[in-house]
Amino acid sequence: MIFSIAMSVLGTLLVLAGLAGCIVPALPGPPVAFVALLLISWAGAWELYQVWLLVLMGVLAAAAAVLDNVLPALTSRRSGAGKAGVWGSVIGMLLGTVFFPPFGTIIGAFAGALAGELLVKREDSRPLKAALGVFSGTLMAITVKLAVTGTIGVLFVRGLVRLFS
Repeated sequence: MIFSIAMSVLGTLLVLAGLAGCIVPALPGPPVAFVALLLISWAGAWELYQVWLLVLMGVLAAAAAVLDNVLPALTSRRSGAGKAGVWGSVIGMLLGTVFFPPFGTIIGAFAGALAGELLVKREDSRPLKAALGVFSGTLMAITVKLAVTGTIGVLFVRGLVRLFS
């Protein structure tokens, strides 16, 4: 019983950290939340979920983590953003997260991309279009991460209910 309670508390903290990681750029939200699903499964003697569901959630968590890195880069390239716009977006996202949570991440990504593009002032660039491209990729990545982590969170709560009922 103490083991189950400990895994439940640790798992709950990991799900919450995973949700925060969907917005905080440095924390891989979906994989962190997936570990919580594994912990509650372990506490339930691996009888709470079918194996295929755990494998599916693991694959989705990994895919969301990969898309988190790929989507902003893809949309920024398609919109004509340069390295300065992408780096500006990352720096803006970090600063926005620290100084203006929770919306600072999104606003910071856009403002940072725009600032980066304006600072470089390439002749062929359209800074607003580039910043919007980076911004849309960032929003898509956050949406995917929230969907996967939210699903894992719901499964975790269902596992808790089954474990303690």
